Amino acid sequence: MTHNSGSLFAAYLNSHNEEKWREVIESLLPAIHVVDKAATQIWFYFYPLSLHQALEQAQDCEALAKRLLLKGKYSLKEQIDSSHTFLYGHRYWSQVKSAVAQFATSNTAPKSLELAAQIKDVALEVGKQIGVDASLLVGITAVAFMTLQQVGIAAFKAAPGTLHISKKAAHKTPEQVLANRAKDEGQGLLGFLRGYRKIFKVTFDENDDEAHFPIINTQQITTAAAEDKRDYYPKDSRCVTGEGAIPIECRSGACGTCWVGILGGIENTSDIAGLEYRKMPDFGYILSEEDKPLIRLACQTQVTGPVSIVIPPWSGVFGKFIRALKDEDNEQSNVSY
Repeated sequence: MTHNSGSLFAAYLNSHNEEKWREVIESLLPAIHVVDKAATQIWFYFYPLSLHQALEQAQDCEALAKRLLLKGKYSLKEQIDSSHTFLYGHRYWSQVKSAVAQFATSNTAPKSLELAAQIKDVALEVGKQIGVDASLLVGITAVAFMTLQQVGIAAFKAAPGTLHISKKAAHKTPEQVLANRAKDEGQGLLGFLRGYRKIFKVTFDENDDEAHFPIINTQQITTAAAEDKRDYYPKDSRCVTGEGAIPIECRSGACGTCWVGILGGIENTSDIAGLEYRKMPDFGYILSEEDKPLIRLACQTQVTGPVSIVIPPWSGVFGKFIRALKDEDNEQSNVSY
C-alpha cells in the first residue's frame, strides 16, 4: 500500500478476515485501558465480520436473515454512532470518527502496514489533540476501523458522529465507572443473616442510573430480570412485556435469544457448562475455552456478586452456517491447489 486513499484503504481493511481481526484485538489489549478491555472484545463479538460478510454475499439477504433467525438490529449501517455506547471511549467518538475518516482517505503513507499499529497511531494522535490518554481511545478506535470496514467510507463519513450518553454519564471518570461495577449494594447491616440469600445488583446500561435490577445469590440472570416489570417492549420489540430488559424466548438455553456481554463482575458469574457450553458454537456468539467467557446466555448464568452486562440489539443462530461456509471455502481452496 503506497498511499492511503479511500479505495486502497478499503481494500487493505478487507484483506483482514475475522481471524486476523481477533489477532489484532488480542495484540491491542495491553494498550487498552482496563475500563474498556472487556467492552472492546464484547463489541467485536456483537458485530462479527463473518456474519456481515455472509449477509453481504448472499443472493437474498432477507431470506438468509430469516434462515439464521436474526432478530433486532444486526446491521452496523443502522447504528454507526450508537453501537458502542457501552465503551467508555464512546464519549470521544466524534473526534475518533473524524480522525479515522481522515486517515482512511489520506494520500500520506501510514507509518506502519500493521493494522494494530495504525489503530494505536490514530488513537495516540487523537489523544494528543484532545488531551486524553491514548489507552482510553485505542478500543473505540479499533471499533471505528471495523465499523468502516463493514459500512464503507461513504456511510461512515455521512454519520453525524452523535454521542448517545447523558452529560452526567459523560463526566464520569474511568475510576468511577470501575468502582460502580464492583460496588456491592443492598446487604445492609443485617446482610449476614441472609446467608446464601444475599441480594446483588445487575446493571444492564451503565449510562442509565435506572437500568438495573436486584438478583438473589446464585440466581440466573434472566430469572431475576423477569421480576423487573417495567415495559421494555417500546425500546426493543424482542422484549416480552413484563419479563424485563433481556429478550428471552425459552429460558432453557435452546434459543440463544438472551445472550449478553459481561462488562464487569465476570468473577461473580458461574462457570460455563453443560448445555450453554455445547450450544454457544451453534449460535455463533463465541468460541472460547474460558471457564467464564465474556459472552453468556443469561438464562444459564448464575450470579454471586454485582455484575454489569450489555444486552446486544439482536440475536440469531448463525454458528453452524458460518462454519459450513468456511468448510466450503477450504474445500474449494484445496481443489484449486
